[in-house]
Amino acid sequence: MTLRDMALAALANVIWGFTYVAYPIALESFTASQMAVLRFVLAALPVVLVARPAPWRTILAVGATLLTGQFLLLFFALAAGLPPGLASVTTQMHAFFAVLIAAVVLREYPTRRQGIGLVVAFTGLLLIGLTIGADLPPVALGLAMAAAMSWATGSILLRKTPRGVAMGPLIVWCSLVPPIPAYLASLLLDHDASLYSAVVHASLGSLVAVVFLGTLATTLAFGIWGYLMQRYQSAAVAPFALLSPCTGVVAVALIFGERFGPLRAAGMVCILAGLVIVVLPWPQVAARARAMLRDEPACPPPST
Repeated sequence: MTLRDMALAALANVIWGFTYVAYPIALESFTASQMAVLRFVLAALPVVLVARPAPWRTILAVGATLLTGQFLLLFFALAAGLPPGLASVTTQMHAFFAVLIAAVVLREYPTRRQGIGLVVAFTGLLLIGLTIGADLPPVALGLAMAAAMSWATGSILLRKTPRGVAMGPLIVWCSLVPPIPAYLASLLLDHDASLYSAVVHASLGSLVAVVFLGTLATTLAFGIWGYLMQRYQSAAVAPFALLSPCTGVVAVALIFGERFGPLRAAGMVCILAGLVIVVLPWPQVAARARAMLRDEPACPPPST
């Protein structure tokens, strides 16, 4: 994985980390279902400017799993009692589900180093989860795990798309799928389902948060994610998603003043350590270290 693509992976997940700030701000004026409708309507607006990049079956499959299933199941989990802080942890289980699905379906098995890194990062994720104290209904946890599995399935579908499919336009067209089921969910679950009234009376902060979710957090971040999933094995890309809860914790602390203790800090350190184990080119690092010890120039490794 090149340094440029590592930077792109980090950028996408830093953006997703800030969604944990945007969600509560948007929910001040909108219900969860209304927020989903607006998010994906905004993400789908460029559809009039870009040609359809893939067959409808691909658009419907990716839109139903990566976008619709992931977010609606997560919103239902929140409605069933999933603590919002825990949502930032359970969502990232998709990274491990994606590696598992890729191994079963695509025969893409993680290397020993990648496996060790995933275990270290997963330990950090568990440590962060232990810092959140709240009753957790089994139904809420089941829905949250289903949301993570839906994201993982969508990621693998992106992995299977041909290299020639442009990810930005594909995410735009896939964003046509979620608004209708999200609006139907709003009609069924919301006491006041008037989307027009919600927009007219929304605060400026909520509107800005929804725009952020629909543009940067959907079209840009998922476009980057799809680009990377096309080019690299899931075990190389998926661990970067674990940057999201770290970014979310720091962003919430800076913006809302929420403090976190040593256990959560230790969890973030484990996640970052796991990423370093997965992505750092250790054979090259070892060769350069040996060359420095011998005071000899390191031979560049063969390109792969």
